[in-house]
Amino acid sequence: MADIITELFSEEIITAKIRELGRQISQDYAEKEIKLICVLRGASVFYAELAKRITVPVRFDFISVSSYGDGTESSGRIKIRKELDEPVEGEHVILVEDIIDTGRTLKTVRQMLLERGAVSVALASLLDKPSRRKVQIEGDYIGFEIPDEFVVGYGLDYQQRYRNLPYIGKIISNQE
Repeated sequence: MADIITELFSEEIITAKIRELGRQISQDYAEKEIKLICVLRGASVFYAELAKRITVPVRFDFISVSSYGDGTESSGRIKIRKELDEPVEGEHVILVEDIIDTGRTLKTVRQMLLERGAVSVALASLLDKPSRRKVQIEGDYIGFEIPDEFVVGYGLDYQQRYRNLPYIGKIISNQE
């Protein structure tokens, strides 16, 4: 049986927000080139849609990281599963994530990019869940703030399912 999911943000609302974020990034980086770095896998849908709405020159790269610790909480120590393909030295970087949760991993990745010589590292995230924050980190370009609920769709998953949903929803009933 399938899970029952209630829609929180429709595809139309998400698209309008991403257009707004793309305009803001384009204004903030006018006459600059930026490097968008996608945090795989969850951010991939948001990343592609956001990139299409940015009018300044953009270069793409991808990174995959995992947190480890007791298995339920991010420790802030990361394991890089997929390294960047190009250096970031001298670059204006926008790190693109699906959701800011505890902030531990993103803070570590941002610091790593700065240590590697990035001129600046901004954070774009489709969702922000500030009630779960464990470290001080703020997004620069945020789509939506959400309460402490588990969400799926638009790249976010539950056991690798539901990434392809064109909306963001909350599982209200698990039928497994």
